[in-house]
Amino acid sequence: MAAHLYIAVLLSAFVLSCLASPFAIRLAFKIGAVDRPEQRKVHTQPMPRMGGMAIFLSFLVCLLFILKVSGPFTGLIYGACIIFLVGLLDDIFQLSAWIKLLGQIAAAAVAVHFGVVVHFVTNPFNGALDLGFLSIPLTLLWIVGISNAINLIDGLDGLAAGVSAIAATTMGIIALIKGQPEFAAVTFTLVAAIVGFLPFNFYPARTFMGDSGSNFLGFTLGCLAIIGTAKSAALISLFIPIVILAIPIFDTFFAIIRRMHNKAPIFLPDRDHLHHRLMALGMSHRRSVLIIYGISAFFSAVAVVITFISSSKANVMLALLLLLVVLAAYKIGLLSGEERQTSTRVEGHTRNVEL
Repeated sequence: MAAHLYIAVLLSAFVLSCLASPFAIRLAFKIGAVDRPEQRKVHTQPMPRMGGMAIFLSFLVCLLFILKVSGPFTGLIYGACIIFLVGLLDDIFQLSAWIKLLGQIAAAAVAVHFGVVVHFVTNPFNGALDLGFLSIPLTLLWIVGISNAINLIDGLDGLAAGVSAIAATTMGIIALIKGQPEFAAVTFTLVAAIVGFLPFNFYPARTFMGDSGSNFLGFTLGCLAIIGTAKSAALISLFIPIVILAIPIFDTFFAIIRRMHNKAPIFLPDRDHLHHRLMALGMSHRRSVLIIYGISAFFSAVAVVITFISSSKANVMLALLLLLVVLAAYKIGLLSGEERQTSTRVEGHTRNVEL
């Protein structure tokens, strides 16, 4: 496809998302997909929570113009439809956690069936490690894990959408560097759809993206990370998706460590995620989001850099980065959690007030 047609598709994704967002807001009120005020929540007015429909529809429609759908991308599209519908039902009817998990697994299984599979991982000391029979379960774990990780960081207006846009942009840049224009077009189409929605979701939000949006974005990013890596022979490239998605991955990992440390159920929601900790330090709602955008952009820059350097240098950089992340997490209380005065949204369901 000619470059000007790609640009037209990107603009179309942006415009469609802009136009679909008000429609999604009105529809949410009509069908009851609304987050209503209650004692544990801070917002004082009902908030529509299916804004993710705008991202999903604009991305899907435009994707069909730039792709001859086959192979892994077939799994991406079918799986995205499944996980979006499960999220939409949750936005309307508040499904149980187990039903949502089964829906996520079903969507991931469809993607795996069509070839979205991790076949090997990087062994930093001795080349690649073939996963063999573990490839399918680990792929399912990755896709479901990223889907939930994006949902967990959807705690402040515009946070999950912005971090997802930064991650997708980075995947697109690396794809261009590696000579994968079609894959880059897919990721940039997702970015355009997110950016069209973001003005309606950034603080103060007019709509939440809901589970339909956060799960769709997590699923799509998880699948794109696998598809993009599968096209590269460079072993160090297998670390790149982890670096790009470092914010949701480490935030989820530290949540598990924190809950184990506090002898709390692993799946019990808490208010000690990164965005909560920043607000506990006195950051405003808007500033907390912008700071996390900056951190995400930093990780993305590191991901781009390691595509240009040798594996040995990249390993050293990644080790230093990991040390920095752990020290920073310990410093602000991500590993243990602390009592705070601020009241924040709990994992994708409640919004905060400006501090």
